[in-house]
Amino acid sequence: MKEYRDDFPMLDKNIIYFDNGATTFKPKCVIDAISDYYNNYSANAHRGDYTISYKVDVQYETARKKVAEFINADFDEVIFTSGTTDSLNMIVDGFFKNFLESGDEVLLTKSEHASNVLPWFKLSKESGININYIDLDENLHVTMDNVIKAINPKTKVISIAGITNVVGDERPIDEICKYAHANDIFVIIDGAQLVPHKKVDVKKSDIDFLAFSGHKMCGPTGIGVLYGKKEFLEKLNPTRLGGGMNESFDNPNEVYLKELPSRLEAGTPNIAGVIGFSAAIDYLNKIGMDNINNYEKKLKSYLIDKLIKLPYIDIINLESDSGIVSFNIDGIFSQDVAFYLNKYNICVRAGNHCAKILKSKTGVKNSLRISLYFYNTYEEIDKFVELISDKEKIMKEMI
Repeated sequence: MKEYRDDFPMLDKNIIYFDNGATTFKPKCVIDAISDYYNNYSANAHRGDYTISYKVDVQYETARKKVAEFINADFDEVIFTSGTTDSLNMIVDGFFKNFLESGDEVLLTKSEHASNVLPWFKLSKESGININYIDLDENLHVTMDNVIKAINPKTKVISIAGITNVVGDERPIDEICKYAHANDIFVIIDGAQLVPHKKVDVKKSDIDFLAFSGHKMCGPTGIGVLYGKKEFLEKLNPTRLGGGMNESFDNPNEVYLKELPSRLEAGTPNIAGVIGFSAAIDYLNKIGMDNINNYEKKLKSYLIDKLIKLPYIDIINLESDSGIVSFNIDGIFSQDVAFYLNKYNICVRAGNHCAKILKSKTGVKNSLRISLYFYNTYEEIDKFVELISDKEKIMKEMI
């Protein structure tokens, strides 16, 4: 989608950016929206009885409406957070900490991001819940058969990524939710790598909780979303207390909180982040999520076709469904390859990608990761493949 590249100031800097799973570049409309707030109506939200504060209120709640429409949620089912990590911690600490009992089971997979593992580990230690894993198939994917096999009478929660950040597999969310709910099991979706790349409909999928981040979908850092069905958000205890979320407090026994969504958004919010995120959603809607998804899949297929012709490339997720490709070059440490590519202004990720228990399944501790977005091009892939086509050149330049 070359026609959109001029919208991104960072793409003027002669770099090839293949680390969109970590964060995406920001289009000028997002940067301008943030600048406009700071330059022209920089007041607090839901605090002032004056014109510029009222404008902040309107922009802030308009952003919430846009997010709700983007994922087909109700207005008061959208809570602004600092990101996916914050959202998942709120879900675990604010809701399931009070719902689950010792011996209850939570199902994860071994390809989950740390943000969808560590809060559950903490709760397991505190409350005695059991953590178990849905088996991954030979392609490291989640299948319905393996989901069904993993469930037992103690299973109360399935908490998985919609698309994982290393394997890049797209999970069958609709089918999982349908089967889980028939067995009185909650489903939580880590949408950090899903929502930026594919149209999500929380009502159609019947998702109970969804978490995602603005900065992975052309928005600012420090802003994210917690979606939950209203009936569950009503029972989610605030993990932070303070201004803006209470009606009154006269003594410890007389504390009254506001209705949703305000009761879960204590303190001064990331106003600039919300306003920038609003502009990002407008921008993605203009392009079209189906167009983004289709283009990324074509781009990924093109990259795979190039890589499989190189005999020393080991692709970890050859059958992935998304724009994420994880691989290694035989005999060369992943970070060394990343440093080599950086000399030619190509940005890729190297390491364990915050999915540290995945190595127990793959036997691979570190890998290189390319994560594509709609502003990447076939020409960028050609240049990248050209640079890694000469293994001796890589080794020579890393000495």
